[in-house]
Amino acid sequence: MPIAIDFGTSNTLVARFNSSEQQPEIINLPNISQQIGNNPPLIPSLIYVENAAKNQVIIGKKVRDRGLDLTDNQRFFRGFKRGIGTDIQGFLPQLDGCNLSFELIGKWFLDSILQQLSEKPDSLILTVPVDSFESYRNWLTEVCQNWQVEQVRLIDESTAAALGYGSEKDNLLLVIDFGGGTIDLSLVQLELNKKENPQGFILKWGEKLLGNNSAQKTKIAKVLAKVGKNLGGSDLDNWLLEYFHQHHHIPKSSLTMRLAERLKIALSNQTQAQEVYFNDRTLETYELKLDRSGFEEILAHNQFFTQLDHLMTNLLQQARRNGVEINDIDAVLLVGGTVQIPAVNTWIRQYFPESKIKCDRPFDAIARGALQLEQGLEVKDFLYHSYGVRYWNKRKNCHSWHTIIKAGQPYPMNNPVELYLGASVENQPSIELVIGELGATESNTEVYFDGDRLITRNVKSGETCIQPLNDQENARTMAKLNPLGNPGSDRLKIEFWIDEQRFLKINVEDLLINETILENQIVTQLN
Repeated sequence: MPIAIDFGTSNTLVARFNSSEQQPEIINLPNISQQIGNNPPLIPSLIYVENAAKNQVIIGKKVRDRGLDLTDNQRFFRGFKRGIGTDIQGFLPQLDGCNLSFELIGKWFLDSILQQLSEKPDSLILTVPVDSFESYRNWLTEVCQNWQVEQVRLIDESTAAALGYGSEKDNLLLVIDFGGGTIDLSLVQLELNKKENPQGFILKWGEKLLGNNSAQKTKIAKVLAKVGKNLGGSDLDNWLLEYFHQHHHIPKSSLTMRLAERLKIALSNQTQAQEVYFNDRTLETYELKLDRSGFEEILAHNQFFTQLDHLMTNLLQQARRNGVEINDIDAVLLVGGTVQIPAVNTWIRQYFPESKIKCDRPFDAIARGALQLEQGLEVKDFLYHSYGVRYWNKRKNCHSWHTIIKAGQPYPMNNPVELYLGASVENQPSIELVIGELGATESNTEVYFDGDRLITRNVKSGETCIQPLNDQENARTMAKLNPLGNPGSDRLKIEFWIDEQRFLKINVEDLLINETILENQIVTQLN
């Protein structure tokens, strides 16, 4: 049974293919899913750690049912997805004698979802944000290895959303995926590639339909442009709470954060909203009252629309380099809870006519689209980040990075990039090399504690965001040299390439002894 998991900052969805109805469906897991109105069953991305030493946790709807999300308890976590693979400002609490990490919390969350399934999946498709680093993707892969699933694949969230809308007439699609933690924009071109099938069968959702000299039509999703940013609904919640704290002296707590979130949601359906807060310590009652114009002023104050304009400009520039103009786009598909905010819709209509904008699958398009990888879908994508090697910059007297594979490189790569290294001192026993993933120069994600509240937010930074992939003990060593190395000639030949799963791999050859030392090795698994 193939399963797709859309692991989100605010909500998570699980989908499977319904063989009787011949279409994807969202799985309702009664213990942890909640369904409000016409929305599909959503699993709130919440976790409460009952006993860290015994890996006992409560997740999803159960956390809200028991009111565990309304207390400032260090055992409660929300927004933990944003902390996975990031540098943490501050600390995570030690619970039951165990040191916690966002990676461990995320693993507990996903493990708990798999335990709720009535049938063990034989194939998993997981979705990832456009701007995610290899550390996040590798973490997902490692978590899946513990489940002993036969096959695991990853796909960008916004690319999956383009497939999940199931548009028959529109081929050039712009997906605006605006969730709780990130905003991703992807321009995806859909086309059918008719391939002759000499075996005479069509593989359709895992069923072989026998035919005679039949042809297989494979859907191709070609990603023409994409941009992403760590900016989402949780940031808006933080801005609202900060506004009420500064102007109305509302205390910051898990409860007032929840009220700020409810205000934001209410303002999507009405022009004014109000929540009442009672402080059981001081016996004071506070009113959180806001209208849409005030909300939009808060957004503008935090440069919300400026950041969105920058993303759209970047995406359209990429599209133009591929010969696509804004008027060529057939449809604009809106995904994620944040797209339901009227101010966001107004911003989108500045670029596109309302007739092209679709918002009928804001929550389940990603999970549904991810399942299409099981239908023989072929995705042609490119790298969002660059890869580089670290070197000592004598002029600046510090380490710098030399790019070896540039952002925008299509993958899988047909031809590897070659790099030659030599010894720098006499009788050198080994050669080390640090390889890094080079992100954008705009901002980073900051994760910290404000009292007992865990905060994740987007902060400006003038420096390139770099995540070393192998800067650990024993992982930096490309080769032990035997015989010992000496300056004056190339000793190692290293080949870099990206495979179909977007992993950076290397081959390492010792030129002196003409021997391959590493072959087809994933960089982050060198140790």
